[in-house]
Amino acid sequence: MSRVLRVADPANHRVVEFCNRQRLRRLHLRRLRAVALGLLASAGAGPADLSVAFLDATAMTRANEEHLGHAGCTDVITFDYSDGTPPAAAAPLRGEILICVAEAVTQARHFQVPWQTEVVRYLVHGVLHLQGYDDHGREKTRRMKAREDELVAHLEQRFDLARIGE
Repeated sequence: MSRVLRVADPANHRVVEFCNRQRLRRLHLRRLRAVALGLLASAGAGPADLSVAFLDATAMTRANEEHLGHAGCTDVITFDYSDGTPPAAAAPLRGEILICVAEAVTQARHFQVPWQTEVVRYLVHGVLHLQGYDDHGREKTRRMKAREDELVAHLEQRFDLARIGE
């Protein structure tokens, strides 16, 4: 069974829809709502219409192969549904972010961080892609990773990220 939560921040023209389609870890979507809206504000995003789906490894593997032509599972996939013009500071973000919770659990063990923080890192990564960041090439990857680290650290200070898994 999937669980869906749609949240709106009308004052800032932001809508985020969450769909939990995995059962490996419990996700508190209402707490994720606050984190996502905090992320959009901290990242300087203007209006946004985002869909975030939390998938199991099987569904993520299928999405990775069908949509990107890559074999195997991956951590996060971002689909940009904007009009195709280069992103500007106030340009609306429109897209879909697929997050593999199983991959977050595995990577969290590897990096010795809580799996909830890794899930939030994937959300940050997806939003940065929608803002025009690219992780192909050494310099672009370095720039994106630095911004990702900055935003995750900021969110860790503002929110108890462990509580998204309660």
